[in-house]
Order: sequence, then C-alpha cells, then structure tokens
Amino acid sequence: MELVAIQINAGSDWEANRSRLAGLLLQLPSQRPLLVLLPENVAVFGCKNAIQQAAEPLGDGPIQDQFSQWARDHGIWLVVGSMPTRIEGSARFHATSLVYNELGERVAYYHKLHLFDVDVSDEQGRYRESDSYAPGEELCVVDSPFGRLGLSICYDLRFPQVYSELRAKGADILLVPAAFTRVTGQAHWQPLLQARAIENQCYVLAAGLYGEQGARQTWGHSMIISPWGEIERCLPKGEGLISTPIDTERLADIRRQMPVAQHARFSAVRRNK
Repeated sequence: MELVAIQINAGSDWEANRSRLAGLLLQLPSQRPLLVLLPENVAVFGCKNAIQQAAEPLGDGPIQDQFSQWARDHGIWLVVGSMPTRIEGSARFHATSLVYNELGERVAYYHKLHLFDVDVSDEQGRYRESDSYAPGEELCVVDSPFGRLGLSICYDLRFPQVYSELRAKGADILLVPAAFTRVTGQAHWQPLLQARAIENQCYVLAAGLYGEQGARQTWGHSMIISPWGEIERCLPKGEGLISTPIDTERLADIRRQMPVAQHARFSAVRRNK
C-alpha cells in the first residue's frame, strides 16, 4: 500500500488545471492499492468569479465527474484536496474535500472548518476566505484499505483540537491538502505537520500548491510524515509527486510502545472511549 501526494501550480482555469493533473496522474507508481492526495484549490484557484464559475452542487457536475473517472481509470483512492461546492440559498460556497474509491464512487466529503481570514506580509497582504466561503460544521473520518482517513484542509492545521478529535474517531492517516502562503509556509508548515503526526501518532499526508498565482505565492513542500514525526518524503518546489509505502505494523508498534492516547488526562481520545 502506497501513499502519494501530488503538487501542482493550479490557477483559475479548470481546463488548464485538468490537463496538468492528467499528466501528473500518468506518473503514479504502479503499486495498488494507492491513496493519492491532491492539494487544496486544485480545481480552481483565483478570484471569486473563477470560484463561481467552477462551483458545483455536491455530487453533481463535470468537475466531480472527472475526478471520479480518474479514480476509476487509474484504480486509485483519490482525495480531492478541495473544490468549491454550492450552498443552496447562499452566495457563498463550501471548500469541499472529496474522497473517491478505486471504483470512482464518492465515499466521503468534508467541508473546510476554519477559514483563512488573516493578514500576511506578502504581496497580497490581506486574505479573507469568508468573503467567498462559509465554514463547515462537521469532522470526517472514513474507512479505507489504508486505515481510517482523517480529513482536514489547510488552515485547519493550526488547530490541534481538530486532529485530536480525528484521532479520537479512529484516524490512522491525517490528510492535509493545502495552499499555504510562502511566508506562513516557510515559518510554520513543517513544524505544524510534524507536531500533528507526533501528537496523534498518525501518518500525515500533506499535498500543497506551489508557485505564483497572481499576487499570491504558495509554498509547496508537499510531505509524507511518519507517526514518529519523521519526514519520509518531501517535494520542496515545482510540480510532481512523492510516494512512500505505509507501514501499518510500525504504526501499531508506536502506539503500543508509547500509548499516549491512554495516558492523556485531558483528551478527546479519552472522552470518546
């Protein structure tokens, strides 16, 4: 069983992004089963007009059909980091992560909980995701051949409570698709990812956008991190993919030898037992 993170420089044109993704998917390892994570905003990344044009009702639309077809054609579990989905009666959208199995069936989805409304010392300066998006309300953990997958998106990474709750719900692999800015990514991306892996004794599979999208600069540095906090693979720059086998026996050994979930005095894991 292999974990794969794909890194891409996505823009506001879905057709251009689709062409680049199709080429990257042809580079996948031959092993199966394969879990493939795409970055946040992988369908479109741009202004509100681009988001409006690409947004689809959850479960219905040509962009979602394409992701389903790719999962089926390549025989992979495919996790779309995020794409905009419509909210009935609202001018805003959800940033939605979609999980497809190897048959192309959508088996789970997750609406991003935490919206990036911050000021950053880069060329764009001001980020207000809440202008276009509404926050989700629920966590999601889904069964898979690789273990239980805990879903999150980008800015969620700064909220450790999210991941302790995912661990309490049985997560073995924490998925972190992202479009971290270059400034915040250089400062915090790697230590946050390693902390979430170590705290929760989970694999972390993180796929990032990379490059320049107008005034915005994204950090890349897609990573796969072990439950012990080791960086097993990293792609600092450019487009491409990284992969590594998942070692379920080592995951179990780490949790058995240092049972932090059982030792925690103030813990979501303890509350849910």
